[in-house]
Amino acid sequence: MSKKEEKAARKTVDFVLPRREKPDLAQLPLKRAVALPAIMTVKEFADRANLPVTQVISVLIKNGVLATINQTIDFETASIIGDDLGLEVAAEQTKVVAEVERFRVAASESLVPRPPVVTIMGHVDHGKTTLLDRIRETRIVEGESGGITQHISAYQVELPPEGQAKSRGGKDARGIPRQDRDDFACRKITFLDTPGHAAFSKMREHGASITDIVVLIIAADDGVMPQTVEVIKKAGENNVPIIVAINKVDLPDADVLKVKQQLTEYGLVPEEWGGQATIVEISAKTGAGLDNLLEVVLLQADLLELKANPKDKAVGVIIESHMERGHGALALVLIENGTIYRGDPVAIGPVFGRVRTLESYAGKRIDSAGPSSPVRIAGLKSLPGFGDRLLAFETEREAKEAALKAHRADSVIRVATATKLGGGREEKEIELNLIIKSDVAGSLEAIKKLLSEIDSQETTVRIVSEGVGPISESDATLARATQSVIIGFRVPILAAAKKISEVEEIPIRLFDVIYKLVDDVKVMLSLLLPPEVIEEELGQLKVLAIFRDDRKGFVAGGKIESGRLSVGDKIKVLQDGNVKYEDKIKSIRQEKSEVKSCAAGKECGFSVSPGAKIAVGDTVIAYERTERERKIE
Repeated sequence: MSKKEEKAARKTVDFVLPRREKPDLAQLPLKRAVALPAIMTVKEFADRANLPVTQVISVLIKNGVLATINQTIDFETASIIGDDLGLEVAAEQTKVVAEVERFRVAASESLVPRPPVVTIMGHVDHGKTTLLDRIRETRIVEGESGGITQHISAYQVELPPEGQAKSRGGKDARGIPRQDRDDFACRKITFLDTPGHAAFSKMREHGASITDIVVLIIAADDGVMPQTVEVIKKAGENNVPIIVAINKVDLPDADVLKVKQQLTEYGLVPEEWGGQATIVEISAKTGAGLDNLLEVVLLQADLLELKANPKDKAVGVIIESHMERGHGALALVLIENGTIYRGDPVAIGPVFGRVRTLESYAGKRIDSAGPSSPVRIAGLKSLPGFGDRLLAFETEREAKEAALKAHRADSVIRVATATKLGGGREEKEIELNLIIKSDVAGSLEAIKKLLSEIDSQETTVRIVSEGVGPISESDATLARATQSVIIGFRVPILAAAKKISEVEEIPIRLFDVIYKLVDDVKVMLSLLLPPEVIEEELGQLKVLAIFRDDRKGFVAGGKIESGRLSVGDKIKVLQDGNVKYEDKIKSIRQEKSEVKSCAAGKECGFSVSPGAKIAVGDTVIAYERTERERKIE
């Protein structure tokens, strides 16, 4: 079954067929060409290759893949096994246009301006949520554990009518008198609020990829922080324009100039310094500068010329998803293009369903929502994944077929993954089995990401099961079977699960703040580590003479060069720097008196077990061995 060069093949033929007519390898038939799609079942591969299914499965097994007749494989795997089967595999030349590409709107008469999608980003406690609270005149900080936003949340605000805008007077961000403005009235802005803690970098990255404008908020008394730099980097990678909002300018220790100087180090040079970075000074607490910030956002949106086709079928992206009793799977969706209607059949990755309930971000039931609208939908067959795209269809059959295609793509078995167990990482002896339940899919992704970044050479976290929703009886049963710890993030424990956990003593740990969850997992991993053994040298002696070596004991003498030797000390005997013998001191004599210890600079005799391997010239080191608990930082 192995592949050989022509020279090796000829030697094999010479050995196997020594008395028969040797075939001419040059005359052997060429590989048969087969065109294959990107994804196919094992049976489809066998049919196209005109080979028995059993032969295909046999080759898959030899390549480390246990597959059945109806399981799917990708083109790369098909190429590998095709080579083993003597096939010349080529990609099928078919023109396939994916439904997900519908959100790439081409220029047409149906395009109309849409509200900008703005993401508020920045370091923890720099005032992102307070800013949104001020803008939409509600408060949610108290509802978040530890004052930290745990989810991505979406809100849409409608700016004041034109009459109110005129009454403010003055000039806008472009220097135009407000009474001359006619485009500020009834304009909408969709805001995404992302968590600022380091654990949520994946959620922030996702936010930057679906947003039109990033408002980077920086506290004037704190300056540029690590997550500030991360936001600048992610926005740059996604070509998203940044508007900097320097917050807390009303504080006594605010230093706006310092913040601007720090920003220049990362390519954000203020406009007044000859650069292109738009910087607005605000106070989210008092509301100062917020009108100016909103006008700058609208100005940037005008420059981007954001448009969409509301007449098209809806395309959106999942921002949050969770299970809710009485409603089933709920998903918060940002509509990117088209209009979604109540009753629309939809597919979200491998999940499909019909929009039974459609709600605005404020929880108000609505019949439809257009581009840039954040909406919550119910009616899905199961929970969609964080970041999956929503596609609306004419019929439920079309939605089901699209979901089935996505499911097949997700369940593809590949040779590459089958032969690289553990993702290419070395197997570790110490594993911590976890079952993780979270309230929303976004937080679950953030937890998994941060747990994967725990730096330990000896331990690893193994996620046995994961999901969104309360801790159930099945979770407790699985934890008992796999000896796992159940981790719950902002979820309740169902009564049946609690009863099993109490009887079986299954550890369940509940958390409201993600960094406390990660710290607890580190503590659990630390307890699994063997203790660190520390040897402290107590004294060192040079052996000068051997006085006794018989069945009754071994006695040697020497001079203590450093430290102190005491009765009961553990010793190591070194010869040419290598340890050749280990024992414990039974007694010590100094001159003719028996003593408990002897200090440096003095000579003494000491006794150890009979048959000790000690010679003149050896070095005897007395030491103390202690154990210390290890911690994973």
